[in-house]
Amino acid sequence: MTSASTAHSASADQPAPDAGSPTAGSTGRPDSGIPATIRHRLATVEARLDSRSWLATAVVVAIAAIFRFANLSHPPGKIFDEIYYARDAWALVDKGVEWNYKDGGPSYVVHPPLGKWLIGLGEWAFGYSDVEHGISVPGHLWTTSPEFGWRFSAALIGTLSVLLLVRIGRRMFHSTVLGCAAGLLLAIDGFHLVLSRTALLDIFLLFFVLAAFGALVLDRDATRRRWARALEAGLDPTARGRAGRPPGGWRNWPWWRLATGVLLGCAFAVKWSALFFVPAFALLMLLWDVGARRSAGVRRPWRGTLLDGVPWMVLAGLLMAVTYVTTWSGWLLSHEGYYRLAERYPQAGLSDVPVFGPLWNLVQYHQAALGFHNQLDDPHKYQSWPWQWLLLGRPVAFHWLQPPGCGAPTCAEEVLLLGTPLLWWSFLPALVALVWLGLARRDWRAGAILLTVAAGLLPWFWIALDGRTMFSFYTAPALPFLVLAVVYVLGAIASPAGLSGSRPVGGADDEASRDRRLIGAVVAGAYVVLVVLCFAYFYPIFVGQNIPYPEWSARMWLNGRWI
Repeated sequence: MTSASTAHSASADQPAPDAGSPTAGSTGRPDSGIPATIRHRLATVEARLDSRSWLATAVVVAIAAIFRFANLSHPPGKIFDEIYYARDAWALVDKGVEWNYKDGGPSYVVHPPLGKWLIGLGEWAFGYSDVEHGISVPGHLWTTSPEFGWRFSAALIGTLSVLLLVRIGRRMFHSTVLGCAAGLLLAIDGFHLVLSRTALLDIFLLFFVLAAFGALVLDRDATRRRWARALEAGLDPTARGRAGRPPGGWRNWPWWRLATGVLLGCAFAVKWSALFFVPAFALLMLLWDVGARRSAGVRRPWRGTLLDGVPWMVLAGLLMAVTYVTTWSGWLLSHEGYYRLAERYPQAGLSDVPVFGPLWNLVQYHQAALGFHNQLDDPHKYQSWPWQWLLLGRPVAFHWLQPPGCGAPTCAEEVLLLGTPLLWWSFLPALVALVWLGLARRDWRAGAILLTVAAGLLPWFWIALDGRTMFSFYTAPALPFLVLAVVYVLGAIASPAGLSGSRPVGGADDEASRDRRLIGAVVAGAYVVLVVLCFAYFYPIFVGQNIPYPEWSARMWLNGRWI
C-alpha cells in the first residue's frame, strides 16, 4: 500500500505520481514556459506500456476468471430468472426476436435486447438445449453442457469488469497497488461472483456503466492534455474566440466523450435503469471541462464550456440514442416481434407505414413495457428495499437443494446472491469517510465516486415510495464504485501525508511519516486479507457446493433474513 500514498495527498487539480505509476505530469516540460502551477494542475497520467502493472493486472484478472469459469455448468438446469433470459437469448439467435416456442408466437418482454443478445452469443458458440421445448443445438465453436453456453457470456463479462476496474482504479489513484486492490476486492465479492456465473442481465449492466465511466475518466485526461499542449505551443487562454482555445480538427475531437455516449447506450440497451447514470455523467463532463479551462487560465470557463463542450455532450447523447435503437435491429428488421405489425395488434394504435411505422411501433412497445414496470408491485419472497441492500438485509436465493452425498445425514446446496459480508458492511463507513476526505482534500476522485454511487442507489429510494417490487441485484451497477470508495479510504489510511497534502521533509517528521505509512499499509493489507478469508468461508454458498446442513446453517449469519 505504500506505493499508493501520494495519490491521496493531491487536491482536485493536483494529481501526483507514485512508485510504479504511469508517467505523470508529462503534459508539461520544465522549460515549456508554462507557469509551474498551471503545468501541475493540468498534469495527467500518460498511458504507456508498463509490464509490471500489466503483470499485476493479469494476476488479478486470472484469479477472477478462475472463480467465474470453474465448474460453471453447476448447478445444472436453469436457476432463478435464467428460465426467462436463457430462452429469450436463444430465441434472439434463432429468430431475431424473443419467441414463445410453446405457443408459436412472439414473446412480450419488458427489458431491451442487448444483454440477451450477449447471452445468446455464448449459446451460439457452445450450444443450447431446452428439453421442455424439444430444442437441442450443438455449439458452432465447441459443444459443452448447455449451462456453460448460457452462462459463458456472463462469466466473461464479469471477468472483464474486474480488468476494467483495475485499470480505472490505477488511472484514478495513480497507483498499481490500489488499482489491483480494487480489482481483487471485486473479484472476491460474492455478489459479483454469483451474477458472473448466472445468465441474468445485471452483470452486463454493471460492465457497460463501468466502461462508460472509464471512458469519461479518459476524456477528462485527454481534455487536460489538449489544453496543456496548446499552452506549450503558445496559446493565450485569455484571448477571445477561437484564438483562446486549443486547435480543432478531427484528431482533437473528444473521442472518449463520444465513446461514453455509445457505452451508455449499450448500458441502456441492457436495462433502462442505466438512465439514472446519464445526468450524473453529464454533470461530471461539465464540471471536469470547466475545471480544465479554469486550470488553464481561461477567464470565463463556464461560458467556454457551454460554447465548446456542451455541443459534444449533445452529440454523445445522440450517439447513446442511436446505439440503443440499433440494438433493436432484430425487432426492427423482422416482422415477427411483439407489437411489430399493426395488423396483428389492431387495438394498440400501431402503424405499418414504411420507416416511420416500425419506429412508432417501437415507441408503443416501450410505453406498454413501462406500464408493466410501473405496476410491478406483486409481493415476492426475496424482495427487499433499497435501505436494506448495503446491509445485506435480504439476499436472493438463486438455487436451493438438499441432495445426498456430502458425508453427513443432511446436506444443503445453495447459490445465494450475497455480497462478501465484510466487504459490503464496509461500504457505508467508507462512503462517510469519502465525504469527509473529499471535502478536506478537494479531490475530484472522491466527488466522482460519490456522485456515481448516488446515481446507482438514490433513485431506487424514490421509486420505493410507490411500493414497487425490488431486489438486491438492482445494486449491481453501483458495486464497482462502492469498491472504489473502500479502496480510496484504504489509500488514505496508507498515506504518509496529511490532509493538506504537505510532506515532511526530514528528521523526526520523516521518521514519523515512515512509521505512519508502515502502520497504514499493515492495516490496509490486513483488511484485504480478512475480506479474502471471509470470501473463502462463504464460497460454498456462492457456487452451490454440496455441504453438510450444519455448515450451511452456520453461514446464515442473519438467520431468517438470509434464508
